[in-house]
Amino acid sequence: MRRTTIFLLAVFILIFSHEEFNFASQASSQTKVAIPGILIMKWSTQRSSPLDLELGGHLKGVPPGATRFVAREDLLALPQVSFTAANDDKFTGPTRVSGVLLEELIRALGGTPTSEMLVAVSSDGYRANYTSTYLAAHHPLLVLEIDGKAPLDWPKDAEHGADMGPYTVSYLNFVSRFKLADKPQIPWGVIRLDLRDEQAVFGAIAPRGPHASDPAVQAGYEIAQQNCFRCHNAGREGGQKSGRPWLVLSAWATASPDFFAAYVRDPKTKNPLSAMPGNPNYDDSTMSALIAYFRTFSAPP
Repeated sequence: MRRTTIFLLAVFILIFSHEEFNFASQASSQTKVAIPGILIMKWSTQRSSPLDLELGGHLKGVPPGATRFVAREDLLALPQVSFTAANDDKFTGPTRVSGVLLEELIRALGGTPTSEMLVAVSSDGYRANYTSTYLAAHHPLLVLEIDGKAPLDWPKDAEHGADMGPYTVSYLNFVSRFKLADKPQIPWGVIRLDLRDEQAVFGAIAPRGPHASDPAVQAGYEIAQQNCFRCHNAGREGGQKSGRPWLVLSAWATASPDFFAAYVRDPKTKNPLSAMPGNPNYDDSTMSALIAYFRTFSAPP
């Protein structure tokens, strides 16, 4: 009798589990969710709040070029990390921040942090590019709370006096791996994240011509990836903030390298209205590398 009862109970569990699996499969099919992922189950095709984060790029199960939106509450449901940001120029001093690591966010979007990158797009056209190597080295955080407060109560950006929300990025303690190219990418006013293929993004600014593999050109390319590409665009890729595309920079570097170098180091000496931050620490070898790189996009004079 006891064995019969146990057998019938086991059969019941198997049947129930099978039905539950079929129900889950049908629900997945009806909602057209291609792969598992917290945010994939939550995102919407329309914005419902100014605090919604826009998503784009290679989103799994989403048509190319389409966008989705995820609510701040759903981002808060992801694993959270908190720390005191000690060297973030957006803040006037050490500031407590909490949010989601970008690596975790890639996983929640159905991607792989070791093979895909995130591009953070700010409301002013600035773009920060977080490659797999950069993510592994620095572990940037998508900030959801500052000193325990929501975006509407965040302080202004210390450098620009602008709203930092709805999203920003910060680090526990950024330590550069090399002298100039590896800089903290700390955008404020982030409204969108794109899941992208690194080769496709940086392919737009890969050096060209017979000198593309020269060491100086490659050094300039590495600097341009993390610095110039944030605000200057090459076609649809790169930042849209400056309004001066890649070929304009190339023309300056080719026709007047002295002007180019002076502008990069201290833009206001050439244009008092320039909003571009200067790079006075760029020495002659650094400037020579940048000039050599940008010249590969223009024919010799």
